[in-house]
Amino acid sequence: MLDLDFSARIRALRSTYADIAAVLDLPKLDREIAELEEQAAAPDLWDDPAAAQKVTSGLSHRQARVKRVRSVEQRLDDLEVLIELAEEADDADSAAEAAAELVALEKVIQDLEVQTMLSGEYDERAAVVTIRSGAGGDDATDFAEMLLRMYLRWAEQHDYPTKVLDTSYAEGAGIKSATFEIDAPYAFGTISVEAGTHRLARISPFGSADKRQTSFAGVEVIPLLEEATEVEVPESDIRVDVYRSSGPGGQSVNTTDSAVRITHIPSGIVVSMQNEKSQIQNRAAAMRVLQTRLLLLQREQEAAKKKELAGSITASWGDQIRSYFLYGQQLVKDLRTGHEASQPEAVFNGDLDGFIAAGIRWRSLSKND
Repeated sequence: MLDLDFSARIRALRSTYADIAAVLDLPKLDREIAELEEQAAAPDLWDDPAAAQKVTSGLSHRQARVKRVRSVEQRLDDLEVLIELAEEADDADSAAEAAAELVALEKVIQDLEVQTMLSGEYDERAAVVTIRSGAGGDDATDFAEMLLRMYLRWAEQHDYPTKVLDTSYAEGAGIKSATFEIDAPYAFGTISVEAGTHRLARISPFGSADKRQTSFAGVEVIPLLEEATEVEVPESDIRVDVYRSSGPGGQSVNTTDSAVRITHIPSGIVVSMQNEKSQIQNRAAAMRVLQTRLLLLQREQEAAKKKELAGSITASWGDQIRSYFLYGQQLVKDLRTGHEASQPEAVFNGDLDGFIAAGIRWRSLSKND
């Protein structure tokens, strides 16, 4: 027999789903898809590759979003049919299948509900994530690599396309820094709650004294902005250095100077790219990220000026957001939300949804305070 609260839980899910569909405005998304499909069918679409990419990317993102939301409604309908069949036939296997699907749908709808909180100016954009090792020597560079793997595994589990743009390997273990792109709808709004300082506490595998070592790594997340390409960067404002791409231990992985490092002299911003096959491709990718950072810097300065005039300036990027304890009582704890997990291994294998959902809720509540 099925639990008595099945019907109540399904009614609650349908109510939540109706609210989600209303917030996402599916009819509006349908109209936008129709307009983009018309643009994508134009014979001269690829005369302007940048504009074509914007059209096709916008179309695929919206189609995926609508498909995911509407598939939930179909799954709810199918679940109710399955429950009826299970009750009529008194089928224990069907009842178990229905119970598992109900739990799965509750998770999917919870995730969709969290997505409705992504209403920031850049939230729907793709994201560029940079991880930098901090204090802690080999443990810090090893920790930075652990975080890189964690985020790539998380993206893989969600079928989000990723592309590693640059990796700077440490002389010992791990990496000094790495930059990668997540090209998925609302990637920035989702992963941006991970920005900040992460702390690892463990018995160091690199020392002989079996002492507890604390190390740090910083995570930076920026959105990829199409309008950033409109930011003019005079050649006189940048210094371009080329070098050979390197792998672990500093070994060269390319026989030509294809890697590119661009320094924006006025701001001091440095962007490196080495994972494309040619110097031209690496330079184009580096310029795109540089232009995005310059546009964001400009807007941050404007916002800071407004806050200064209002008499309240706060800076929080460097705030410690999460601790990972790998000794004694194994624990990962978010210091903003209080969300925690007792299986660090699962977290480092990409099980981040609970932390990210809690972070998005925390951010939404903080904005409303």
